[in-house]
Amino acid sequence: MDLFEKCYNYEIVKKAKEAGIYPYYHYLESGQDTVVNMQGHRVIMIGSNNYLGLTSHPEVIEAGVEAFKKYGSGCSGSRLLNGTLDMHLQLEKELAEFLHKEDVTTFSTGFMSNLGIISAIAGRNDVIICDKENHASIYDGCRLSYAKMVRYEHSDMADLERQLQQIPEDKGKLIVTDGVFSMGGDLCKLPEIVALAKKYGARVMIDDAHGLGVFGENGRGTAEHFGLEDEVDIIMGTFSKSLASLGGYMAAKKEVVEYVRHTSRPLIFAASITPSSTASALTALRILKREPQRVKDLANITEYMRNALRKRNIPIRDSVAPIIPIETYDDTRTFMACKILFDKGVYVNPVISPAVAPGDAIIRTSYTATHTTDLMDEAADIIKDVFENDLPPYVKE
Repeated sequence: MDLFEKCYNYEIVKKAKEAGIYPYYHYLESGQDTVVNMQGHRVIMIGSNNYLGLTSHPEVIEAGVEAFKKYGSGCSGSRLLNGTLDMHLQLEKELAEFLHKEDVTTFSTGFMSNLGIISAIAGRNDVIICDKENHASIYDGCRLSYAKMVRYEHSDMADLERQLQQIPEDKGKLIVTDGVFSMGGDLCKLPEIVALAKKYGARVMIDDAHGLGVFGENGRGTAEHFGLEDEVDIIMGTFSKSLASLGGYMAAKKEVVEYVRHTSRPLIFAASITPSSTASALTALRILKREPQRVKDLANITEYMRNALRKRNIPIRDSVAPIIPIETYDDTRTFMACKILFDKGVYVNPVISPAVAPGDAIIRTSYTATHTTDLMDEAADIIKDVFENDLPPYVKE
């Protein structure tokens, strides 16, 4: 059998392109912002994770430029060897202080953070208990470890307890959950998770990629939102969303971070975050600390859009994050909606099976603190027009 046979028989992309509804790999011709120039025309961007609107902030841009001038274009090595900058250490110090944790280490991407943390922490004698709707990077981190992975139904605390009850006492136990689930926009049930972890002697890790800068009075994320910062053992996050850069991090007790810093293969065998990305993330963090009002602005504009969509009878799912899923149900219908919306000036993200169950496809929309109500009204009107006049009705099979 030819190894490439699967490639030659991969028809789904070809068929979508032939039908004119292929929704991926659109290219930007401007910076990431609330309105962008994409493939030659203006679109309102409600499909990015630029939650605090800092990718276009002049201080963030200037910091990246100055770091490029001072340190060059890259670090040419891993953090373990020649690739550590004084600025990496400063970012880790300030982030640890902000998150009220003893220490932080950074990774080259958010995806690599989950790979690196989980594969280092969990070993052959351990069990990882994983929410079914966790991010793909968590699942890959579990696969890279030698631990056994068990899953519990999404946010089902009774099922989580059933899984914990079946694990022998001599096994190490790590409960891993998204803080904010990136597709549905719902929060994990952290108080219940922490209580069960204490009851069964487990540790708790939160992927807070979509929580930092979004939840908590100061934007520290899911744990701050619930008042449980001291009860979460490991917080993972990214710089590619609220902090307007690239990279990821782990925050935990000093001994735990030090262990990962010296044993995590995705950390010690990968090049470190570039100087410009490091400076941009550090500057964005300082802006978040200086301007916590951005967190409230984000919540306010999201609630405005949520109400705008409801008033226009758009079928949205309940969510609490700046992520509003719109029900489209069918995969092809979802692709059609995204294509027509793009052509009419609104960029959104399709979410189809297997990312969701067949028949549960959605359009994922997400919002930025610097969006205006005028832009939201314009986008909502376009969405209403597309759903009323351009999309065929969904007929359940």
